[in-house]
Amino acid sequence: MKFVIITGLSGAGRSQALKRLEDKGYFCVDNLPPKLIPEFAKVCLQSNHIKAATVVDMRMGDMFDDIFEAIKILKKMEEIDLSILYLDASDEALVKRFKETRRRHPLSQDGMLMSGITQERGKLRRIKELANNIIDTSTYSLKKLGEVIDKLYSEPGDNGILITVTTFGYKRGVPIDADMVFDMRFLPNPFYQEDLRSHTGKEQVVRDYVLSFQRTRVFIEKVSELVNYIAPFYLEQDKKQLVIAIGCTGGTHRSVVVAEELYNVFRAQGHRVIIEHRDIEKDLQ
Repeated sequence: MKFVIITGLSGAGRSQALKRLEDKGYFCVDNLPPKLIPEFAKVCLQSNHIKAATVVDMRMGDMFDDIFEAIKILKKMEEIDLSILYLDASDEALVKRFKETRRRHPLSQDGMLMSGITQERGKLRRIKELANNIIDTSTYSLKKLGEVIDKLYSEPGDNGILITVTTFGYKRGVPIDADMVFDMRFLPNPFYQEDLRSHTGKEQVVRDYVLSFQRTRVFIEKVSELVNYIAPFYLEQDKKQLVIAIGCTGGTHRSVVVAEELYNVFRAQGHRVIIEHRDIEKDLQ
């Protein structure tokens, strides 16, 4: 039986992830006390459920620490295929969401939102290290989060690693969920070409310019070789998602071209792959 424990930061999208799994046929329970999780799993097995999920988070206070013993028990149950999904987000994104919903953070006893977020990050650090899948939802819409959940928890037969290729601008920081980070600032910058500056890396004129350099093509080939080499080892460690971050100065030109090429290469090789451009066009607005 597939069993998913959803955890992570308040405001990062845990409830939405649980609803998505429910839509995919999972038997779901929200905010179940950790001590009851092994019993919940046994009940699901006895009831012939093949997929189940629950959310565990800091709303339960000190009871949260019982999750680690529950995880040990689940891992010893041969019938259980356990996956831990951790939802993360930047401080900026979390603050914005809490202000929009006017909700109170479960750990902000003093009323200070940031102190609650910081405290929660600390308390969740250990379980984050145990997670099989970590998703940074900072820039995600509900639709985007749903697509990622669908691909992570797809039906049997799609057992390969899920590769997410994301682009970013260094001036706005490196994505917090990146497993591998590559810097494209070794490539000539289209920004300094007058006729290319107002275009993005998704447009043919910029693509042609960036790919005209041999170093670009060699880099794409080498990264593809590296990813195909390490992907099986990620799966051996039960890590089912690989996030590759491709950066340049603004996240609009070089990184976008390279990411789009890698996306096409990985798809052609039969990988499950998602692409997203975090900062594209921000410098053009």
